[in-house]
Amino acid sequence: MPHVQVAGREPNHAPGERRDSDRRVAPFSIPDSLADLTFGERRVAGDRRRNRFPQWKRNVIGGLPIVVADRAETATAMVDEALKRRGLWRHPAYMTSTNGEVTYRCAVDPSQHAMFLQADAIHADGMPHVFVSRFKCDVPLPERVATTDLFHDVAREAGARGATMFMLGADETSNQRAAELVARRYPDVRLVGRRNGYFADEAEEIAACERISELAPDILWISMGVPREQVFIARHRHRLTTIGVIKTSGGLFDFLSGSKPRAPQWMQRIGLEWLWRMALEPRRLGMRYLKTNPYAMYLLLTQTR
Repeated sequence: MPHVQVAGREPNHAPGERRDSDRRVAPFSIPDSLADLTFGERRVAGDRRRNRFPQWKRNVIGGLPIVVADRAETATAMVDEALKRRGLWRHPAYMTSTNGEVTYRCAVDPSQHAMFLQADAIHADGMPHVFVSRFKCDVPLPERVATTDLFHDVAREAGARGATMFMLGADETSNQRAAELVARRYPDVRLVGRRNGYFADEAEEIAACERISELAPDILWISMGVPREQVFIARHRHRLTTIGVIKTSGGLFDFLSGSKPRAPQWMQRIGLEWLWRMALEPRRLGMRYLKTNPYAMYLLLTQTR
């Protein structure tokens, strides 16, 4: 029987014979920086293989894997990773922090625990975590990596190396004042945009993500508090592929704006900043801390290795 070619189809080929149409074509161009590399070099040039975050040692503290890194190393790694991911259109790296309240929440709520485990790196934003690691872990945490302090380290690094930032979160007044402080204190930092953290509905959240993606900041700071910021990332991370690194920030913008004062240094050093905050907002934080802190300390002592 003579061979008949069906319109829109290629002729039949012998088994094992490869057709040109079988070849996969990448829907994107390869950057010159990669195209000039040899195959062996290109194979390990991907963001995952040189992602610094998985290379950090981790201690399980209070039931969560906490990275062993100081503030300076963390700031450098954040900017390194953010700049390396620029233009790659990948899921952004996600960094977050833990303290006594987070330790408690993750122990009693599996969904919140799962959201924290999605992070590429979890840092200790609480001195009790540092204290416990010193006698429970082979390699203790070098210091507390408080986001309010880390922000300034990252801003200096970003300004020196040209990394851009976006500030999302808090109310409009705190957000605006925090952005103004950054502009004054770090004139070399390119702050590509800002937005408060309140939305009428999910459609407004999506619109905000689309706008942020258009601006393509290297680093996105999200200051909404736990667990709102973790929920926001879980819901919209796939919409933020032009961003390099997302860092959750808790009440960062309130502290940057000056609307909430930080505890004295001596209280921070001995792990009593929570007591300072409770004294400032007894109605909002009093019962919360009295409920969460004892159980959190129990978890730190029994779920650390």
